[in-house]
Amino acid sequence: MLETKGIEYERTDLMPVVSKAALKALRFPGTTVPALKLDGRRVQGTGAIARELDRVRPEPQLVPTDPQRLAAVEEPERLGDTELQQDVRTVLWWALKRDKEPLRSFSEGARLGIPIGLAVRTSGPILAVQARLHESTDENVRRILGRLPATLQRIDEWIAAGTIGGEQPNIGDYQIAPSLRLAMTLDDLRPLIEPRPAGRLALRVVPDYPGRIPPVLPPAWLQPLRSESAVV
Repeated sequence: MLETKGIEYERTDLMPVVSKAALKALRFPGTTVPALKLDGRRVQGTGAIARELDRVRPEPQLVPTDPQRLAAVEEPERLGDTELQQDVRTVLWWALKRDKEPLRSFSEGARLGIPIGLAVRTSGPILAVQARLHESTDENVRRILGRLPATLQRIDEWIAAGTIGGEQPNIGDYQIAPSLRLAMTLDDLRPLIEPRPAGRLALRVVPDYPGRIPPVLPPAWLQPLRSESAVV
């Protein structure tokens, strides 16, 4: 969003779990990322940041001001900020709990302040905490994969209607696309998402996304997605 606005920025990367203490030390009101300090103001969350950027630099507009258009865009914004984001994280931490080595690929280009190899080797406790916080159990992951086809269909329909997926991305695009790109770092999920309108949107809005997790999900859990993909 900063690049869309043409605003120069300096990026700081934070390790999961550790980020909460770091944000408190930096005097942010909450413990979630993304977090932005702009002209002395501290703002957290993609939606709040988008609205602050529109205030500082109105064009190109990220959040529609027309009430009807805004109401339509807020639907994908809510889905991306709540259900989709949480579901993808739950699956991701389930996979990394079984093999932490792919963490190295997610750290490409990161500015962590410590060597990447050391971060991966010492990540066990962080993975355990994150898997617990995100309730990354077999039962939950299988349930998420079962409802993912319906979620992807909703996103495809929003794209077809022009609510998201337009020439100029809006807050709905910026809430949906990063989570889809994160899901596509799993080799199990990418070929089932990428050919769809939702997958093409994710690649356009977030063309570069580090990380790759080799196949790890049981084939039976992926069957609902495979069946939907065949229909699409």
